[in-house]
Amino acid sequence: MAREIRTTKSGIVLVNKPVGMSSNKAVNIVKFALGAKKCGHLGTLDLEGQGLLPVTVNNATKLFDYFLNKDKTYETVFVFGFETDTLDTSGQILKQKACDISENKVELACKSFIGKYMQMPPQYSAKKVGGQSAYKSARKGQFVELQPKQVEIYAFKLLEKIEKNTYRFSVSCSSGTYIRSLCRDLAESLGTYGSMQCIIRTRCGGFVLDDAFTIQQIENGDFNMISPETVFDYPELKLSNAECEKLYNGQKINKAEKNGNFKLFSGEDFLGIGQVENGSLCFKLRLF
Repeated sequence: MAREIRTTKSGIVLVNKPVGMSSNKAVNIVKFALGAKKCGHLGTLDLEGQGLLPVTVNNATKLFDYFLNKDKTYETVFVFGFETDTLDTSGQILKQKACDISENKVELACKSFIGKYMQMPPQYSAKKVGGQSAYKSARKGQFVELQPKQVEIYAFKLLEKIEKNTYRFSVSCSSGTYIRSLCRDLAESLGTYGSMQCIIRTRCGGFVLDDAFTIQQIENGDFNMISPETVFDYPELKLSNAECEKLYNGQKINKAEKNGNFKLFSGEDFLGIGQVENGSLCFKLRLF
């Protein structure tokens, strides 16, 4: 029997995804817990990755494009001396080189990556080539011709040396950055090979891991949903019923406001984001 829809509200649930669970499964757990009509996420985490996964509920799924280019922060552990086919320690070792990398060398190398650089995605990635994810071809033993993409590293900090050739880092970067590729590239700059051991996403846009709920809390119903309007740092505009009707029909309305973006409300109901340009208001993001 189909589950009765209990939640018509829209919003965002911050999930602390565990290792070994797919992002889609985490989304489905939220969907079932809320009895929502639809759910999505704001940036996937690999199966072996853990940490912050913002899940959108009902109309908030329209926020995906808004979050597509949001910056992210990770904590990760790199192991130097070998490289695998997946660029993490779960893969098969392809290259090895004995080394003893010092903390000073690692810190200096990290600084050299601050800024923009052209990064080659891993063969095992969700990057689409010819309509198929690269990792699906890689699992079949097929080599995929990938193209480098410009990414930006805002902060790359060595946190601690765990043991010989094993280090923990904090990385703040642009959306689309592959931390496994960063590990490979950092190791190359140090004259060796490297593989990522683990990764935790601690920030996604303005959301942080400390505010996320565990899977057990979500399954027990012990969690909160963030209202979509709190995501946007824009001034508010209250609209009359007549003004709402015009906007719904795709018409612009006259508003004596400065040019810019506004959070639009009809009474207490959040409608989405509007843009005023030369005294005319229209929808930029409609959330209803």
